[in-house]
Amino acid sequence: MSVICIILLWLLSFGGVSNGLSANASSRPKNVSVGAILTLDSTIGKVAKIAIEEAVKDVNANSSVLSGTTLLIDIKNTNCSGFLGLIEALRFMETERVAVIGPQSSVVAHAILHVANGLKTPFLSFAATDPTLSSLQFPYFIRTTISDLYQMMAVAEVVYYYGWKEVTVIFLDDDYGRNGLAALDDALAARRCRVSYKAGISPGDVGQNEVMDILVNVALMESRVIVIHANHAAGLSVFNVARNLGMMGDGYVWIATDWLASVLDSEFPHESTDALHGVLVLRQHTSDSEKKRSFLTRWNQLTHSQLGLSTYALYAYDTVWLLAQALDSFFDQGGVISFTNYSTSQSSAGSELNLGAMSIFDGGPRLKEKILQSDFVGLTGPIKFSSGKSLGFPAYEILNIIGTSLHRIGYWSNYSGLSTVAPESLYSRPLNRSSAKQKLRGVIWPGESVETPRGWVFPHNGKLLRIGVPIRVGYREFVSQASGTNTFKGFCIDVFIAAVDLLPYAVPYQFIPYGNGHENPNYNQLVKLITTGFFDGAVGDIAIVTNRTKIVDFTQPYAASGLVVLAPVRKSNTGGWAFLRPFSLQMWGVSAAFFILIGIVVWILEHRTNDEFRGPPKQQLITILWFSLSTLFFAHRENTVSTLGRVVLLIWLFVVLIINSSYIASLTSILTVQQLHSSIKGIESLKEGNDPIGYQTGSFAEHYLSEGIGIHSSRLKPLGSPEEYATALQLGPKNGGVSAVVDERPYVELFLSSQCKFRIIGQEFTKSGWGFAFPRDSPLSMDLSTAILTLSENGELQRIHDKWLTQSTCGSDNTELESDRLHLDSFLGLYLLCGLACFIALLIYFCQVIKKFRRTASNGYASDGPGSLRSGHLRTLLSIIDEKSDPSKRESKRRKLENSSLSESSRGI
Repeated sequence: MSVICIILLWLLSFGGVSNGLSANASSRPKNVSVGAILTLDSTIGKVAKIAIEEAVKDVNANSSVLSGTTLLIDIKNTNCSGFLGLIEALRFMETERVAVIGPQSSVVAHAILHVANGLKTPFLSFAATDPTLSSLQFPYFIRTTISDLYQMMAVAEVVYYYGWKEVTVIFLDDDYGRNGLAALDDALAARRCRVSYKAGISPGDVGQNEVMDILVNVALMESRVIVIHANHAAGLSVFNVARNLGMMGDGYVWIATDWLASVLDSEFPHESTDALHGVLVLRQHTSDSEKKRSFLTRWNQLTHSQLGLSTYALYAYDTVWLLAQALDSFFDQGGVISFTNYSTSQSSAGSELNLGAMSIFDGGPRLKEKILQSDFVGLTGPIKFSSGKSLGFPAYEILNIIGTSLHRIGYWSNYSGLSTVAPESLYSRPLNRSSAKQKLRGVIWPGESVETPRGWVFPHNGKLLRIGVPIRVGYREFVSQASGTNTFKGFCIDVFIAAVDLLPYAVPYQFIPYGNGHENPNYNQLVKLITTGFFDGAVGDIAIVTNRTKIVDFTQPYAASGLVVLAPVRKSNTGGWAFLRPFSLQMWGVSAAFFILIGIVVWILEHRTNDEFRGPPKQQLITILWFSLSTLFFAHRENTVSTLGRVVLLIWLFVVLIINSSYIASLTSILTVQQLHSSIKGIESLKEGNDPIGYQTGSFAEHYLSEGIGIHSSRLKPLGSPEEYATALQLGPKNGGVSAVVDERPYVELFLSSQCKFRIIGQEFTKSGWGFAFPRDSPLSMDLSTAILTLSENGELQRIHDKWLTQSTCGSDNTELESDRLHLDSFLGLYLLCGLACFIALLIYFCQVIKKFRRTASNGYASDGPGSLRSGHLRTLLSIIDEKSDPSKRESKRRKLENSSLSESSRGI
């Protein structure tokens, strides 16, 4: 017996076996110790300590959880110091804690978890929201609250909802603040928004002078949407200084992350309400339940209503229950509490650290899995982890501070986005993230404004916008520089100045010339300089084309444009076949077909009653052709006696009258008016040929012709001025010139105002416009677009156009060359009307024939069989169609009817 006692004593003294907690592997331990690392002098630490202690009491008082085992909690204070947090964590490792609740701060978490991760002790944090505390870096770190990754997604969604493009971020310059900023930057980029300015606040004691310097720089920025991601002390200091600087008034937007909600829920600072009026605040959403309301009542009794209940207190309470239920499941499946001395499992040779007192929790991996498999409903709602160790449905409330109260304007959830309905009621519905479903209630903004702020103003930093302006060699009516000065004038300049004058704020700018003055600059290079920051914008005759819109933003087009073909023209030679030109080939064909059709229709309708349409087959064919052609000159000698024939002929003569008149008018124009002719018919004929083609130097036309439609670059010849246009076109391709010039319509129209020997051939084959270029997502482009629309509506844009771009002096000849031929489309209605009349007349005629055929067939006749019967019917039908109707019989019948009516009248008298 004594030998057994000695062995037991030896085992207990060996570092590889723990204390009495694990002495009996087949039974639950009497006590289970866990640690808690908090910052007790912080708002979150104060409420979390109370919530954790109450949760431990509730767990120990509940016989259904950890039956027979008492949960012990040891709370340590870190004073938000990473070093102190690390020391307390190492002490927990010496005293063999199965788990640690916390750390509360993300900064402390980064300091602790690098060392404690290898000891396989689960850390359950209800407040460390840093998104970088991931399962890959810290496998034993389990976040029991919502990550800042989702909070920043909610902030980005709000920014996008109100149409803001840029935000300024004031953040705490530590791991918590920097990592939150990085998450916000990514979330905004996904919405095509961005962080335009970042201002970091030093952690620790924040001086008012430091905050003052930061806010002065923020006030000089153009963005008026300010996001604060800080802590209690730094955040409230920013708001107090902002109020003194007048930055809590009209035009400003302030968005605070959930640090402010925890302060307002726990210790609402009534003396600071003036500085917070109109601020938007995010708060972690917890489902409303009877259990939560009961705990709130109990909380008020515990704190005597001196300390409010924040969401972090609820998450701290649920964290204790999460650990207790995981331990209960761990014990149910035979888990035991045992530790292995760190020095026996890890070689410490050569190490300067004394790790002999450290212990590895043998059941750590198994307990971690039990924690992640938990699924229950706590005070905060359903507690269930996804595959990434995050809570299943992260959601936030969006609050508006009005006076001394918080008004909920909506919710954000990772499932449904923005909504005015609680997220839990939407989880059972089909997913719908359309923009129409994103809704928030009305907001009272800083300065008591109910109108959504624009979100930006022009920066008051004294910097002038550098606006690039191309120095043109030709077409100086659009843009030109006064000699020896930086003064510019022209159509484009006047439009820009007029639009800027309509803006509700001042825009200080200066024009910077771009180009060498000897040739037109490359406009693609001018636009690219905006992306590098060399220019803040570009003003001029800049076409809005695809490759440019990919790198900059353009305003609303202020001038319509599009590529056209300019070519020389000459007087056409009408020739001996000019009489064929009035009608197109299709028109000639359809007209000839209708002449023959009318002759056949009239012959059918007149054949039985009109002797002039009877006779031998050859004579009848000649009659048909002669009658149809003679109607062209209204010289037909055959009379029509049937009503149907007269109706058809009347309609046809009306069609012939219209055709004759149109033909005579067109032929007269061709023979008497000077006709201009060009061998080029449009861009397709240029593409198929081999002649050189001119384009304006610096224009996008070169890229379009070579890359867009495949014309070889060797055929393209740059031209720099209107004079070069005229010279190259007059020389022609055989004498070193070009066959045509491809350029934008505004240039060509201005060129044609003084050059009447050339014309636009065909139609525009591209559609574009001119606009002013600015950096991507620049609010100035949007506001100037609105100003340009105003100029268009009030007629000012047309007045500027008339001032600079003189009207053509070439009269009506300055129009596009179009064919003088008459096409079938112009007469389609007449032909359809005539064809319909023929169809109806034939239908009535054949109905009459069939009716007579039935009367004849009803009299009956002898037949030798079915075959002879069918042939008899056919012969009868053909005979009826071919027989001559005797007009004398009809006249005799008419006279008999008249005599009968007269005799009846006599008897009556």
